[in-house]
Amino acid sequence: MNIPHTLWEYQLQPEDSGQKYLTILLHKFHFSLRLLQRLKQGERVWVNGSFTYLTARGKEGETLSVQLFSDEETNIPGENLPLNILYEDEYLLAVNKPVGQVVHPTHRYLTNTLGNAVIGYWERKQEHRLYRPIHRIDRNTSGLVIIAKNQFAHQQLAWQLERGQIHKRYFGFVQGVVLENEGCIDDPIGFAPDSFIKRNIHPDGMPARTLFRVLHRYPAATFLEFILETGRTHQIRVHCEGFGHPLLGDDLYGGDTTLLSRQALHSSVYAFLHPATGLPLVIRAPFPEDLRDLVKKLVRLPHSASLYNALHSSNLPID
Repeated sequence: MNIPHTLWEYQLQPEDSGQKYLTILLHKFHFSLRLLQRLKQGERVWVNGSFTYLTARGKEGETLSVQLFSDEETNIPGENLPLNILYEDEYLLAVNKPVGQVVHPTHRYLTNTLGNAVIGYWERKQEHRLYRPIHRIDRNTSGLVIIAKNQFAHQQLAWQLERGQIHKRYFGFVQGVVLENEGCIDDPIGFAPDSFIKRNIHPDGMPARTLFRVLHRYPAATFLEFILETGRTHQIRVHCEGFGHPLLGDDLYGGDTTLLSRQALHSSVYAFLHPATGLPLVIRAPFPEDLRDLVKKLVRLPHSASLYNALHSSNLPID
């Protein structure tokens, strides 16, 4: 049994009179040409309940309806894995990804990924969809991942993402005491020499901007909020290393792993316009248990010039 198709509707306003339906969908609601071509071939655009051609012109008060594709086959095998759902409707699925889980299957990670978990969840609901994450976070970064449930939602959010209209906030714990209350790291990022994984700050790299704000200072670490203005791979991790305060637990970028065995970074908040309604939507992912435990350990550390010295010059238990 397949799910019903999602129906998108809009009542034409005075300024829409005389406009082609193609123009309204393309320029007012940012439907992609590729999607409109699929909709045209499938006769999925209607006015007042009847099929219409995209080149026809609209009138004020008409109801323009689009039957979106929601029944699509995927090659990702579904698995019955835990899935922490934070939000779901006809267009979106938001989940809180645990540490250690890859967002999308790759040749190295064919199973146990978030993609396998999401497809398995939909299969149990007898739904057939493609897996369309709007963004990715690293395997050992926890937190929020947004998944589009149809091509329209994916295209709408990708359009917002490209224009910087999706506001992404991360929380992280870095080594040492950051003296500035807030700031902007504006350093281009490229591949590190002789590495397919690691990145570094490089003058010929891609532009990358990270805003940060201090939320709390501990004796040997700082709790920061990050806002990404770009979305480069490992951006926060590279920028933190570059300004001398690597993320705790991030051994790839110089972070101490004594207190935590993964980078202390959490994808916490996404704020954007809902792809169908256009209304503001804010989704938050609560802190995982290992970062809550990290806070308890940081509070117990004595003041020191470095995390290493704070840990190894005291007799405090850290487990």
